[in-house]
Amino acid sequence: MTIQEYLSERPLLFDGAMGTYLAKRCPEIGEMQCERANITHPSLVLEIHKEYLQAGAVAVKTNTFAANRWMMSDLAPDIPKLIRAGWELANRAAEEAGGIHFVFADIGPVPGLEGQELYNAYREIVDVFLSCNAQNFLFETMENAEALAEISSYIKEKAEGSFVMTSFAASPEGFTRGGFLVKKLFWQMQQCAAVDAVGFNCISGPKHLLEQVRSLSIDRAYKYLTIMPNAGYPSMLGNRIHYGADSEYFGQTAMELLEAGVSVVGGCCGTTPKDIESIAQKVDKSFVNGIYKKSSMFCYQKSEKDGFGEQKISVKGTASPEDQTRTVTGIENTRNALAEKLQSGRKVVVVELDPPVEPDIDFFMEGAARYKYAGVDAIDIADCPVAKARIDSSVLACKLSRELGITAIPHMTCRDRNINATKALLLGLNIEGINNVLTVTGDPVPTAMRNQVKTVFSYNSAVLARHIQSFNQEIFKDNPFMVSGALNINALNFDSQIVHARKKIESGVSVLFTQPVLSKRGLDNLRRAREELPVKLLGGIMPVVSYRNAAFMNNEMAGISIDQEIMEKYQGKDREQGEELAYKISAAVIDEISDSIDGYYVITPFKRVELVLRILGYINRK
Repeated sequence: MTIQEYLSERPLLFDGAMGTYLAKRCPEIGEMQCERANITHPSLVLEIHKEYLQAGAVAVKTNTFAANRWMMSDLAPDIPKLIRAGWELANRAAEEAGGIHFVFADIGPVPGLEGQELYNAYREIVDVFLSCNAQNFLFETMENAEALAEISSYIKEKAEGSFVMTSFAASPEGFTRGGFLVKKLFWQMQQCAAVDAVGFNCISGPKHLLEQVRSLSIDRAYKYLTIMPNAGYPSMLGNRIHYGADSEYFGQTAMELLEAGVSVVGGCCGTTPKDIESIAQKVDKSFVNGIYKKSSMFCYQKSEKDGFGEQKISVKGTASPEDQTRTVTGIENTRNALAEKLQSGRKVVVVELDPPVEPDIDFFMEGAARYKYAGVDAIDIADCPVAKARIDSSVLACKLSRELGITAIPHMTCRDRNINATKALLLGLNIEGINNVLTVTGDPVPTAMRNQVKTVFSYNSAVLARHIQSFNQEIFKDNPFMVSGALNINALNFDSQIVHARKKIESGVSVLFTQPVLSKRGLDNLRRAREELPVKLLGGIMPVVSYRNAAFMNNEMAGISIDQEIMEKYQGKDREQGEELAYKISAAVIDEISDSIDGYYVITPFKRVELVLRILGYINRK
């Protein structure tokens, strides 16, 4: 019997978690990757497979989730052996159980790889399973869809009649760890002809995944829908992670998932044979001669082929899947004056003011007010630059907006906040009317402070931008954020900066603020960026006020490069002469970059507001 034939009669019930259950049964395994147990504790792995099958599971996953040489580098030469051992144990358990059972080759994400490298990594794993005659494959706990269509097509090409499932790790809010909206990924995989089933697993408990399912237009989907929740949410018991969810509750919620349109159900982290048994008992009571008592939602909807061999979605209702994947970019927000001006093609002027280190903000507010009356479009505020605590950029942005009525752009770093804290901050900014942010990874904490100050850095600026754009689609539809990023035009290897910039743009960045243009290399790279990057560019202008200032910037400020010719001009200049030279050099830079940018990004040095006002006057006269 094929899986499709089985699913025409009843839902497919998977097993639960191997890793957490292994650790529970044998605590010493909890200290290592559970996949090693295929070789170190094969009898226990076999026993657990059998327990799940006896509990009622019809499909079992091989214990190979992290079995790849990137996740288990110390065992790299033995990974094929580890995978084959996992495959043999799962098949042996299924054969000894008798009856109809399906074994799935389980493959998890490979961290740190992208594009062709990621595809090659998946193929390396898949080829080992294919050599074992594997027919069914599960790519689970994914944070994006990269390379999944390609590797699924490869499997279909090599294994006729194979069945491929893809499952994305979904947070309770509906996002992956990579910042992707899971509904968008769901509809994206609906377009992949080589994938048979799509769904969500891990991170969330059953109720939150049920909410995700109910938010989908299931009547428009034509792939089987698979859901494998965690057993609720963990707590620490002693030094161990403990899942305390009730099996009866888990089974009942699983039935609600089936009623909502799910065809494949099972368990992820924390689930045990008792949880699977609870589902199995309820499924058995709900089916009579292959007919579900309440509805017929397990009917598979066949896809059609267009003239190019691609699948089309069979249309039943009025809601379009495109509505689920619509990209909301903040630059199209008519409630955002800065975005509207950029969209119209007019040049904008943004001035950066450093947040104070003390509560006295009179100078900061006075400077911002003077810039407003000088015609600037926005004030941007750094987020604790150089990892030194200053007044919070978001709080200052709200104050500027409320009291001066000026557009404010708070920087938002990945250094100090996890994604929950970032989301909370974005919610607060949005209700305050702040709809612009500049995402940066953030300066590292100085070595001497690392015993007292711990960084987060659990994601980079591109991932943060993707999270914000996902929030735009789900939460901030009425007033989305325009997301900006940084571009280091002074980098020696600008090719890598171009690649990174493209990732930011793909993640939803609409505007790139460049580092100051104070070198020929920076100017050339800015012009190259203009030609190669489909994004709005704000050219950096940072007045150099003295030779000492130039030497400091060149040696101790990351991303800034000043030509020696410029530095030498400051030799022997006093303060007044230095400021005059700073004005003339800044004006010359403005003339050079004007045709290559969409606006000016002027950075205030050492509270020199008067100097910046002169530079703004020059910009206004252009």
